[in-house]
Amino acid sequence: MRAEGYEICRHAVRRRMNEYGLKAIQPRSFVPRTTNSQHSWGYSPNLLLERGHPTKPLEVIVGDITYLPLRSGKWCYLATWSDLYTRQVLGWAVREDMTAELVAQAFEMIIRRTKIPAGCIVHSDRGSQYASTRFRDLLRSNSCDQSMSRTGETYDNAFAESFFSRFKAEVLQGGTFFDVEEAWLESFIYIEGYYNTKRRHSSLGYKSPNAFELDFRQRAARLSAHSSLTEKPIDTKSTKGGNPKVDSCPTF
Repeated sequence: MRAEGYEICRHAVRRRMNEYGLKAIQPRSFVPRTTNSQHSWGYSPNLLLERGHPTKPLEVIVGDITYLPLRSGKWCYLATWSDLYTRQVLGWAVREDMTAELVAQAFEMIIRRTKIPAGCIVHSDRGSQYASTRFRDLLRSNSCDQSMSRTGETYDNAFAESFFSRFKAEVLQGGTFFDVEEAWLESFIYIEGYYNTKRRHSSLGYKSPNAFELDFRQRAARLSAHSSLTEKPIDTKSTKGGNPKVDSCPTF
């Protein structure tokens, strides 16, 4: 009797869902791999092992790829590059393939937005996309130093992966995107309209990544202005023997 009641209820729910055009989310038996480290292009050393936490923006940039489920049952892929100091997502791209072009397009967004200082460390896993000639040429032309995680050490790139956990929890919530275009649009809204500008991080003093980066720039500008005042050169021409005259300046 209990089983019969369950079937009646199940069919009633299904009819009501059909009336409203709703479709139940089905568990997926297959999850695509985003890292193929079995390639012959060679690996870069992990440059983050012997250094502490970065002390300024654009000192270390970390990247990763994740899959995004589509309603058709297929997948598209999101690649991001984030600043390890400010937590900003500096560059990102969404494509239906997981080629080297995906990570290159995401990195090219950073190049369009800002000037990357020489010696910036660009860290990722050991995937073939990051070891490709296309991507390594891009790093070389911008004077960046490539860094890769160690074999089997998933924690080496934990920050980049933690962003995807937040993204899927706050955007997907177990659902799917209609198509690649919707995945791109929702990624844009979340990253540019919320994560970088509004989402507060305890590690940043409960500020958003953009606000934290702005605070750093303002502090650096004040220190630079103060330094230029206190380091004014001695005027040796204004003295006739004796001790040189030293111009006084205010202190802050």
